[in-house]
Amino acid sequence: MWSAKEIQSQLAIIDGQKAPDIVIKNATYLHSIFKKWAQGNIWIQGDRIIYVGERMPAMFEGTECVDAYGKKIVPGYIEPHVHPFQLYNPETFADYAARRGTTTFISDNLILFSMLDQQTAFTFIDQLNELPFSFYWWARVDSQTVLQNEKELFNPVDIVKWMERPDVLMTGELTGWPRLLQGDQNIMQSLMESKRLGKKIEGHFPGASERTLARMKLLGADGDHEAMTVDEVGRRLQQGYAATLRYSSIRPDLPDLLKGIVEKEWDVFDHLMMTTDGSTPSFYREGVMDQCIQIALDAGVPPIDAYQMASYNVARYYDITDLHSVIATGRFATLNFLEDEHNPVPTDVLSKGKWVLRDSIPSDTFKAVDWKALPAFELPYELTDEDFTFPSSMGIQMINDVITKVYESDLDLSSPTIASGDECYLMLLDKNGKWRVNTMLKGFGNNLQGFASSYSNTGDVLLIGQDWQEMKRAFNEIKKIGGGMALAENGKIIETLPLQVAGGLSVQAMETIIEEEVAMKKALRERGYAHGDAVYTLLFLQSVHLPYVRITPIGVVQVMKNELLIPHVER
Repeated sequence: MWSAKEIQSQLAIIDGQKAPDIVIKNATYLHSIFKKWAQGNIWIQGDRIIYVGERMPAMFEGTECVDAYGKKIVPGYIEPHVHPFQLYNPETFADYAARRGTTTFISDNLILFSMLDQQTAFTFIDQLNELPFSFYWWARVDSQTVLQNEKELFNPVDIVKWMERPDVLMTGELTGWPRLLQGDQNIMQSLMESKRLGKKIEGHFPGASERTLARMKLLGADGDHEAMTVDEVGRRLQQGYAATLRYSSIRPDLPDLLKGIVEKEWDVFDHLMMTTDGSTPSFYREGVMDQCIQIALDAGVPPIDAYQMASYNVARYYDITDLHSVIATGRFATLNFLEDEHNPVPTDVLSKGKWVLRDSIPSDTFKAVDWKALPAFELPYELTDEDFTFPSSMGIQMINDVITKVYESDLDLSSPTIASGDECYLMLLDKNGKWRVNTMLKGFGNNLQGFASSYSNTGDVLLIGQDWQEMKRAFNEIKKIGGGMALAENGKIIETLPLQVAGGLSVQAMETIIEEEVAMKKALRERGYAHGDAVYTLLFLQSVHLPYVRITPIGVVQVMKNELLIPHVER
């Protein structure tokens, strides 16, 4: 981590032969091991804490001296379960999060793994490591949908190369666990490699019974973030899981979970973590992990426990306390300065020895990665009338944002328009133009002429609407702008959300992405979308880890029965 030359320079500071870069004096800081507030002085050189204690350095020449009197200092917050590709990209999200004190991500690698060759993906990760921010990663073992080349893409040989990286801390999340129980040898081999390499395995077990949790524990799962009730939290803890409590745009369970735990007087906070679980941009207007800490404080969690749940507990679980979440000698100099422990929004943030927030003023925007170097989004074909052929009256009905069921449509599916009602035509189109899947979608909108999105689980195009011509218009618009979302109506484009990076990510700052997302969601609500988060609906229409019916590259699938209801059609 640090070279011999750097360590010798650090030792010279201790020996009084050299001045540190920064000294924070009169510090009242959270000592994560003692679980107490301590007082002292903090010496920093580069990105490392050199000393914490009562002493002051012998030399001060060129040293930045910071008087922390009246402040409380806590370790930088860690988000342990990040999907950093929800319209934003990892860099823009990290830039935004750091200003609120979240300075470490443990991130999903799905997009990088599935879209890029390994060397290119690793190059992007290495560029991110140049930032004053800490990135760690997962190693996915399944696609979360049904791909035609699933076994070839998610093969143990390529997956283990990710696991062998020191910045990959976790295998999963295991959305494909039913296949594992059915004997999938690829997934089993990957999990065995994960155990050999000492990586944690994260489950994805919504509604799991005690029996299922026990079986998955025997298969290697270490943690799970899907508890939706206090009893489900207790069930996971009882089986020996690490439980991560969720506060996201589609599962804002954290307040009720923590209130329930406090009421039950469970002394388990040392074994809990928190996550926002890859929420969509506008959800983060109130913060990232600072938002979770505030919820914990409001629920009656003792302040030190609340901060540890968003820092030390995560670092201890993933065995990175030698670098993170202990304000002590040898760790990264990553510190949040607070007005008091009851307000987790920092006034100052030091991340790896760099100020990313000083006196509530942010530093320069993060710019280490050229995200436009990802493959451009191009649609090398035109839609024809033949593409608008709907072979089955069977369709997908939305129960909420992400849960669906099968229904039968009574409409004339040869008609190019739907005059009224909450049924829409739904198409999944291969981005390369080789295949399509056509069905119906009930409950997404009731006055929606044409909507297109290249933001989807697989990067293929979703078309939704009640007018074939306007659906074509929306398709042509995302083709024109290089990917994103487009809403067409009465011969015009009403709203767009450009996603210039591979058709799925924006290069804009989070504040801009938030405004664009809010505008698109408002337009969809005005046209009948009545659920919580339309962006998550688009993402999860293809995701087979949720019940009951999904549109995938192989066709419309009945998930629980593993049954193909409507096959894809070659174009």
